[in-house]
Amino acid sequence: MVAALGVVFCDIGTSPLYALRESFGGVGATPLDRPDLLGVLSLILWSLMLVISLKYLVFVLRADNRGEGGIIALVALLNPWRATSRHRKYWLMLLGLFGACLLYGDGTITPAISVLSAVEGLRVAAPSLDAFVLPLTVAILIALFAVQRFGSGRIGGLFGPVMLVWFLVLALLGLRGIVMAPEVLAAFNPYYAVLSFSNNGLAAYLTLGAVFLVVTGGEALYADLGHFGVSPIRRAWFLIVFPALILNYLGQAALLMRQPEAITAPFFHLAPDWALIPLVILATIATIIASQAVISGTFSLTRQAIQLGQLPRMRVVLTQADESGQIYLPTVNWLLMIACVGLVLEFGSSDALASAYGVAVSLDMVVTTLLAMAVARRFGWNARLTVVAGATFLLIDTAFLGANLVKVPDGGWYALLIAGAIFLLMWSWRSGRALLDQRLAQRAISQDAFLEQLHVDPPYRVPGTAVVLTGHDDNCVPASLTHHMACTHVLHERVIFLTVITEDRPHVPAAERLDVGMLGQGVVRMRLHYGFSQPVNVPVALKLGEHIGIPIDTGAVIYLLSRETVIPHQDIPGLPYWQEWLFAWLARNAGRATAYYRLPEERVLEIGLQVGL
Repeated sequence: MVAALGVVFCDIGTSPLYALRESFGGVGATPLDRPDLLGVLSLILWSLMLVISLKYLVFVLRADNRGEGGIIALVALLNPWRATSRHRKYWLMLLGLFGACLLYGDGTITPAISVLSAVEGLRVAAPSLDAFVLPLTVAILIALFAVQRFGSGRIGGLFGPVMLVWFLVLALLGLRGIVMAPEVLAAFNPYYAVLSFSNNGLAAYLTLGAVFLVVTGGEALYADLGHFGVSPIRRAWFLIVFPALILNYLGQAALLMRQPEAITAPFFHLAPDWALIPLVILATIATIIASQAVISGTFSLTRQAIQLGQLPRMRVVLTQADESGQIYLPTVNWLLMIACVGLVLEFGSSDALASAYGVAVSLDMVVTTLLAMAVARRFGWNARLTVVAGATFLLIDTAFLGANLVKVPDGGWYALLIAGAIFLLMWSWRSGRALLDQRLAQRAISQDAFLEQLHVDPPYRVPGTAVVLTGHDDNCVPASLTHHMACTHVLHERVIFLTVITEDRPHVPAAERLDVGMLGQGVVRMRLHYGFSQPVNVPVALKLGEHIGIPIDTGAVIYLLSRETVIPHQDIPGLPYWQEWLFAWLARNAGRATAYYRLPEERVLEIGLQVGL
């Protein structure tokens, strides 16, 4: 439960730094008087109760894919990978993938706004240091991304205890504020939220865009389900995080009732003067931890997309050999760093960044609700309860989304642009791979024809084992092998057609890893099964053959791979030319199969093929 505090609740746990302040300083802000203060506070309290406590903790966490959560897990539960555009599952899959793309926008904004809002506490503690806020924020972000290659495992053990201290400080500061104005407790009555809407109309509705900032960690909470399980997450929320957040928001509102001028930084003004510098330091550490959790989540999301064939292969580094969840993707890391630093320098303050924050996350929450309703039958949920709960949550989510759409001209376009660009890459890669497989299948021959050829006109067989990596069409022999035989007129004594299959579940046990069929003529058909959260290691998997009577000396194996050079053609029916060009560019820059499958480079033979699209 303590460990979950350091990963699951970092994002939502740092929202008190800026959420209430933005509710009275953002787009369409309501007046800072007692009735409206209680109204906004009531919206905050009930948002935490309905969206996080009820929607995510009670309902959505039940929609797990063999213990794993997150929007990719929801998409996998639909099992849509072979669906066509005529199927409902296909369009739900595209919707889910777009929701996953939205998380990339969040992955760049969260570190920027979190660290910047913490460092801005220097303006309260020591106004003379105001000029150092931006340089210090940039330096912290650069350092944070620079240490990613070492992995978070070594310092991860400190995250939970530090965040436990953070939530205790939130609670104590909140209690200090509540003592100033106990009447703030009246905000638990939803009447004040209704009254605020009645008095302010459209302005009150637009305030929802800022109120939404208090629940922006909901998606991260769901995505980290597989790391800790349902029970620790629920206990951590209801016993520690939820009370601490409620107390702190109450305390900030109580302070504003007595000192409206504290709206510039109500969180830091809650602390006594002697505690300001330590509080700034603690807040900075907490936001660094929150940023680390978001960065690690982005790495995991990218690897899952690669495993499922939605993105080209990238270099994935295991920072801990015995922990598959500890990964580092250099390309993603440096792109995130450039985006975060650029956001800080462009927007200049957490106030301005808040105008860009929320659009992507609110849209992603709508997608999560729709997908959860679509897979509800698989979990045997009561149909009537599913419809009522889903409609209620969808109404809340769309209300937040509508209020956040006002932010689009002020910076909200950024997250949508990032999501759209990544979705375009995913769509082009998936479509291009399908077309490439179709072109390669036209060159391939069937297994039966290949075996007949070996019987009628046997080639010279050399000692050893050749492992030929193939696609998902088990009945075809890849063109790379036939091309190799045509050039060399030889074949190894044993040939293994190897297909790596990513299942629609996060983990596949080692006992289910290997699927073997003997085809005769020294030819073996072998399939390796992995979950979408597992790294692929072909040599290690091949050693499992000893347990089923097929011993393989992996140190003497030759791995035969095809390396296709994709050539776009305008005069050949296929994809639009611009999409073929984009796919060709992605294919040229994709990571090598040798590294992705963990193959020993000195044992790999690559056969080059030119393929026109």
